[in-house]
Amino acid sequence: MSMKGNQLREKEDYQQYILERLIEDNGFIKRPATRFNPRLSMDEELLLNYLYDSQPDAMEKLKKTYEKDMEKTVVNYINEQILKKSRGLIDVLKNGVAFDNGTTLNLMQKTPATIYNEELNLLYRKNIFSIMEEVYHKEDERIDLVIFLNGLAIFSIELKCNTSGSTYEDAINQYKTQRDYKTRLFKFNAGVLASFAMDLKEVYMCTELKGRESFFRPFNLGSDDFGKGNPHNENDLNVSYMWDHIFKKETIISLIERFIFIEKKEKKDLDTGKRKETKTLIFPRFHQLRAVERLVDDIRKNKCEKNYLIEHSAGSGKTNTISWLAHILATLHDENSENIFDTVLIVTDRIIVDRQLQDAVRQIDYKTGFIEVMDDKRTSADLADSLRGNTKIVVTTIHKFFHTIQNQNMLGNLKHKTFAVIIDEAHSSTDGILMQSMTTVLANEDCEEKSTDELIAEEIRKSGKQDNVSIIAFTATPSGATLQLFGCLNAEGKKSYFDLYPMKQAIEEGYILDVLNNYVTYKTYFKLNKTISDDPELKSITAKKKIARFIDVHDTNIAQKVEIVIEHFRNNIASMLDGKAKAMVVTSSREAAVRYKQAFEEYITRNGYNDIQALVAFSGKISLDGEEFSETGINGFSEEALRDEFEKDEYQVLLVANKYQTGFDQPKLCAMYVDKKLKGINAVQTLSRLNRICPPYQKSSFILDFKNDYDDIRKAFEPYYRDTILFNEISISDIQDLDRTIDEYGIFSLDEASEFNDFLYQDKRSGTDKRKMWTLLDRALKRYLNLGEEVQLEARGSIRNFLKGYNFLIQATFYENIDLHKKYNFLSYLIKEINIGGEGNDFDIADKITVSSFKQQKQSENVKEEPGDFSTVTIKTPKKGQIEITQRKKLSQIIEEINSLYDKDFDTNSTTRAAMQIKDALLRNERLQASARSNDLKHFKYVFEDSVEDALVESFDQNVDFFTTLLNDKDLRRKITEVFLEEIYNQFNS
Repeated sequence: MSMKGNQLREKEDYQQYILERLIEDNGFIKRPATRFNPRLSMDEELLLNYLYDSQPDAMEKLKKTYEKDMEKTVVNYINEQILKKSRGLIDVLKNGVAFDNGTTLNLMQKTPATIYNEELNLLYRKNIFSIMEEVYHKEDERIDLVIFLNGLAIFSIELKCNTSGSTYEDAINQYKTQRDYKTRLFKFNAGVLASFAMDLKEVYMCTELKGRESFFRPFNLGSDDFGKGNPHNENDLNVSYMWDHIFKKETIISLIERFIFIEKKEKKDLDTGKRKETKTLIFPRFHQLRAVERLVDDIRKNKCEKNYLIEHSAGSGKTNTISWLAHILATLHDENSENIFDTVLIVTDRIIVDRQLQDAVRQIDYKTGFIEVMDDKRTSADLADSLRGNTKIVVTTIHKFFHTIQNQNMLGNLKHKTFAVIIDEAHSSTDGILMQSMTTVLANEDCEEKSTDELIAEEIRKSGKQDNVSIIAFTATPSGATLQLFGCLNAEGKKSYFDLYPMKQAIEEGYILDVLNNYVTYKTYFKLNKTISDDPELKSITAKKKIARFIDVHDTNIAQKVEIVIEHFRNNIASMLDGKAKAMVVTSSREAAVRYKQAFEEYITRNGYNDIQALVAFSGKISLDGEEFSETGINGFSEEALRDEFEKDEYQVLLVANKYQTGFDQPKLCAMYVDKKLKGINAVQTLSRLNRICPPYQKSSFILDFKNDYDDIRKAFEPYYRDTILFNEISISDIQDLDRTIDEYGIFSLDEASEFNDFLYQDKRSGTDKRKMWTLLDRALKRYLNLGEEVQLEARGSIRNFLKGYNFLIQATFYENIDLHKKYNFLSYLIKEINIGGEGNDFDIADKITVSSFKQQKQSENVKEEPGDFSTVTIKTPKKGQIEITQRKKLSQIIEEINSLYDKDFDTNSTTRAAMQIKDALLRNERLQASARSNDLKHFKYVFEDSVEDALVESFDQNVDFFTTLLNDKDLRRKITEVFLEEIYNQFNS
C-alpha cells in the first residue's frame, strides 16, 4: 500500500498508516498500551514470552532456584541491570544478564554470522518486535508510538502532519517542553535508545532528552539538490525509508548489535587538573548507516575485487563511520561462510594515530587482541608482527609502511592473506611513494631467485591494485588522483564517489559552518626602489619570488597587518562564545611566523593590552638575525602540549606556518587571518579549520584575507559543495608520449637503463658495481648539461612529470611495461643528479632593493553566494616540460613590472592595468551583454559609453587617482576605453 501526503489529513491518519506498514509489511505485533509498565519501561508479558520461547532450559533452571517468585525476580533483576551505571540498556541487550546460579539470559538474539547455523538462525527468528500507540509514560503524558524489542522499549516516536499545519519542529518542541524526560521511558541509557520527531517530509532524532537542552539531529536522506531534507517520493511519503528500512527487523538488530554504543570521554580541567567522564549514546546518522551498509553489501559480493571512494564532508562523523565499518568487515563472511578479510587496516596520514580515532575504534566493541593501535610507542616491526599474526583490526599511520618496506624479510608471505584497508583523509594519504609502500608490503611474497625482468614485473604488480587488498578511501575533498585511484564509474562514464555526504548538506543540517559567509579581502600597496647603481641580470621568476618573500617578511608590512589583526579581533571577535573565541593567523613561512610573533608582542606591549596573547606553530628551527628560533623556544612548552595550552582561556591567537592547517579541530576558532597564497584543496582544508560548530554557543566565522581573491577561494570550494566527479584521467598514452619526448633529448639509451637496473636489483652490490652505476648516471648527466639552458629546463620538467605520472599510473591501472619501468628507475636516480634549482638562484635581494610606502587597503566584503554547478575536478596530466625561465630581465625592469601591478603612480603600466580593470567590470555587465547580442557594433557603442562610468565607479577603489581623472575627463575616458570596445563586443557574441 502506498500513500501520498495529501491523502493524510490528520496526525491520527498518519499514525494509523505507520502502524499498518509495521504490522503488515514488517511483521510487528500490535500491543495494547495497557501492557506498558511505566516503572520498568517494559511490556513484561512479552519479555517473559520471549524468554520462555527462546531459552526454555535457562528459564527452567531459574524457576528451580527462585520458585514461585521467579518471573518477578527475573523482570526486576533485568531492570536493575539496565539501571546500573556500569551497564545500561544497550549493554544488557548486547551481552545479556547473568544470575547468581550461573544462568545467563540473552535479551536479544544477534544476527548469525553465517546462514548455515540453523540453531542460531532459529533463535534469531524468535526475536519479538512490537508496537504500542498512545503510550502513557506518566499519568498525564502519552507518546504517539513506542517500539519494543522482546518487550523492552527501544524507540519513541512523536508524529506531526504537515497537512494539518504542524511539522517535525512542533514534535521536537513537544519533546522538549511537554514531556518529562526524568521518567523511566526517557532515562538516559536505560529508557528508549532514540526518540524520533517525524512529519510527512522530515525526521529528527535525539538520544538523550534533557528538556530544552535536548539536541535533535536530522535523520534525513538529503535533498535532490544535495542539501538538507529528503528527496520527493512519487510513490510514498518522503519519510518512507523509516518503515521501509530503519524499522525493519534486521535493521533494528543490526543497529543495536553493530552501531549503537556509549561513547565515554574524559575531559581534563586545565586549571585544576581533575578529570571528569561524560557519556553519550551514539546512534548513526542516516548517511553513516547507508555508507556502511552499502559497502558491506558490495564487498560481500565482490570481496577484494574493488576499491571504493567515500566522499563525506567535514562534520559527517567520519571517525565513527570508519570505526563501524572496520568492526563489521573484521568479522564479515561470504556466501560460503568464509571470512573475507584476515585483517582490517585503518590508515591515517598523520604522523601519529589520532587519539579520537583510537578511542572510537576501541569503544565500539573492544576485545583483547582484536585491535592493535600503532601509536608513537610502536615501531614498524610491531606493524609487521600484527600483519603476520591474527590481529583483526590494525590502526596505523601510512608512514610506518614506508619504514616496514625497508626490511621486507621480517614480513614473510602476506600474499596469501586478505586485507581491507580503510584510508582516513585519502586526498593526502594516497600520494606517491607512501601509497606504493603500503600496497607493496601487503603484497609481499617469500623471496625466490628471480631475474631482473621478473623482479621488475613483480614490482609493477605490487604498485597497483592487489588481488588480496580492497581499499576504502574516505575524504571530504577528493583530488583528481584520489578519484582516479578509488572512484567508481558513474552513468556518464566518469570516476565519482561510491557514497556521498556533501558539504552543502552538512552546512544546511548545522554540522559545520559555511566559512565563506563572512569574507573580507585586503590588498597590500607598496613602492619598490633599487638601491644599487648597476643593473645585474637576474632570472625574472626567481627574482620576483625573492622580492615577494622580502615584502612578506618586511617589518613595516607585518606591523601594519598585526595592527589590523589585533584591533579587529579585540573589537569584533573576542566577545564571541562568551569571551572564549580564538583566531588563527596563517603566515607564509616560518620566518613570517616568527616576525608576526615579534610584532604581536611589540604591539600589545606598546598599547598596554593584556587581554590577547598569541602562540606560534611551526616545525623545526630557523635562524634570524643571528638568533635561533623554534616553536618550543618561543612558546615555552613542548609541541605535544600546544593543543591543550591553546585550549586555555589565556591564549586567543595561534600564528601558524605550514602547521595545523589540516586535521586541527578547535571549535573555538571563530576567525582566520590569511597572509598566504592558498589554492585548490589546500585552500579548502585550511579555511575549513573554522567550520566546527561549538555547542552550546551560536558560533559564526570570519575570514580576513591579505593575499587571496574571494572568487578564487569560492571556486576552490565549488567542486566539494555538492558531488565531485573526475573530468579527465591520466592515460597510458600520456606516459608514452612523455617517454618518446625524453628519448628525443638523447640523454640515455634503453641499454644503459637496463644495465643500471641489473645492478639495482642485485641483493648485494660490490664497490665496482656501484662505480658502474655512478658512471652510467654521470654519462647521462653530461649529455643533459650539453643540451643548452632552455632545453635543459624543458627536459628536467619532462623527466619530473614522467616520474610523477608513471608512479601514479602503475598504482591506478594494471599497465605493465618492463622497459618503461627500467627507464623510470634510472630517471629516479638521474633527477637527483640534475641541478634542480638551475644556475643563478643563489642571490640576496635584500641588498639590491628597498620597499616603502606600505598601505593595507580593504578591497571587498563578501557574503555567501550559492556556488555554481562546478562539481568536477581535474587531474594534471603529465606533459612535456614547460620552460620555467624564458628570459633574463634587468633588475630595473622587474621593479617596473611589480610597481605597475601595485604602485599608485600614474604611469603607463599602472594605467594599462587600470584599463584592464575597467574592461573586466564591463564584461560583468549583463545589460551590456544583452545589448551586444541585439545590436550591431555602431549602436552597441552608445550603450557601451554609458556603461563605462558605472564600471569606473565599481572599480574606483582599485586606482583612485587614475579613475578620478577619467571620471573628470570624458575625452581621455573615451580614448582609453575605445581600445577594447571591439574586443568586448566580439567576446559577448562569441
